[in-house]
Amino acid sequence: MTAGTDAHARAVLDKAAHENFPVAPFFVPRSWRADLMAVYGYARLVDDIGDGDLAPGGRDAELLGLDREQAGDRLAMLDAFEADLRRVFDRTGTGPRHPLLLRLRPTVRRCGLTPEPFLGLIEANRQDQRVRRYATYEELLAYCELSANPVGHLVLGITGTLSPERIRRSDAICTALQIIEHLQDVAEDLARDRIYLPAEDMKRFRVSESDLALATSGASVRALVAYEAERAGDLLNEGTPLVGSVHGRLKLLLAGFVGGGKAALKAVAAAGHDVLPGPPKPTKLSLLREVGATLRREG
Repeated sequence: MTAGTDAHARAVLDKAAHENFPVAPFFVPRSWRADLMAVYGYARLVDDIGDGDLAPGGRDAELLGLDREQAGDRLAMLDAFEADLRRVFDRTGTGPRHPLLLRLRPTVRRCGLTPEPFLGLIEANRQDQRVRRYATYEELLAYCELSANPVGHLVLGITGTLSPERIRRSDAICTALQIIEHLQDVAEDLARDRIYLPAEDMKRFRVSESDLALATSGASVRALVAYEAERAGDLLNEGTPLVGSVHGRLKLLLAGFVGGGKAALKAVAAAGHDVLPGPPKPTKLSLLREVGATLRREG
């Protein structure tokens, strides 16, 4: 891997610092940290492809075996990315081309990870190219099954703690975190011609798409955001016993995910549920408080 290619991969990994929750904090074992960052790099890159947020110049397209000019063809990029992912699991070939997938290969082998969660994340980004609105909450939950829940499965796989009950709790947490992110990013998503607020709920609260394009939220938008935030909070509470089902550093890591979600919800509430001027973000102190509260409840 050349220095330029390594720097290109690191620019993606550096985005971890801007997430709502700690991706691979200092206190987890070094082997976990490397594996968690490998999975994060994969998830971040596939999202960047789907959102059109790749670094300029077409380097990622070239790394995936396409022409640089194809970097803007998101479906072609996702197809090429899936083909490179399959090289991660192919023990006979030369291995993947993209440096972030090269980093992933040792993690997959060491932890015995399967392709399904990775493929789910790709399919979620394909769906983002076809589906711009969600009619019902159930449709949104089905999208989260692809876009968010696989990440929890991968974390449990990396830490050797997979079980049906833990997967169920993890799915609730991951879906909640995805919905919270959608609430924070209503304006940004609308700029991409995407709305993740269910149309049935918008109708119930008398919110139109033009209301979401305003600089600040009216009362109806605030009420809708508060309603969806409450739903996300209920999901977080449903998933929180996952924290108490594990021990040691993994307990602290999972409390970080739950605490990050709860701190983000408090930031949304503190903004009066007005998310249109920009995403309300929790402070580090708020995050630490919520992590501590989660550990006390689930200790």
